Amino acid sequence: MARGKVQMKRVENPVHRQVTFCKRRAGLLKKAKELSVLCDADIGIFIFSAHGKLYELATKGTMQGLIERYLKSSRGAQTDQSTPKEMQATDAKHEINMLKQEIEILQKGLRYMFGGGAETMTLDELLVLEKHLELWIYNIRSAKMDIMFQEINVLRNKEGILTAANKYLQDKIEENTVIANFEPVTTNIDFPLIIPNQIFQY
Repeated sequence: MARGKVQMKRVENPVHRQVTFCKRRAGLLKKAKELSVLCDADIGIFIFSAHGKLYELATKGTMQGLIERYLKSSRGAQTDQSTPKEMQATDAKHEINMLKQEIEILQKGLRYMFGGGAETMTLDELLVLEKHLELWIYNIRSAKMDIMFQEINVLRNKEGILTAANKYLQDKIEENTVIANFEPVTTNIDFPLIIPNQIFQY
């Protein structure tokens, strides 16, 4: 009986998903080895599982050697012949320009919210401002939760110290009570008890 067509969607059952991952991973690595042997190709594969575990395959040599070959090949395929320093400077300038634009949008948004300017904001500017506000709110809430957890831990430590001190005092009170109950009995007789000698005469 022919197998039905497998739907390309995430397997919801975690056990079935793990089994599928192991089978498909083994099949992929097997196909890669066969391709390398049949066609004399250098193949490198990285696989990260859902739990972050790494699986790799280098059909010839080492994975580090394949990565170095890839980096050399990708650099040589670039149309411009810029040096690494020039490329870094270009990237830095682009990043600086992006940051300047974001700062200008944020300053404009603050003036817009607090009524300090008569300027209006475009939809794109409002979307950028909304994204930053959501990020700020998230950071503020995270900081607030951290402070609350710290205060709770401090209070728990104080509670533990007070509980230990209270137990120590209770033990001392019980100890003093036991000692008081076993004190010798005293009388108000000023003279010692005298037994007549006649009792011991025969």
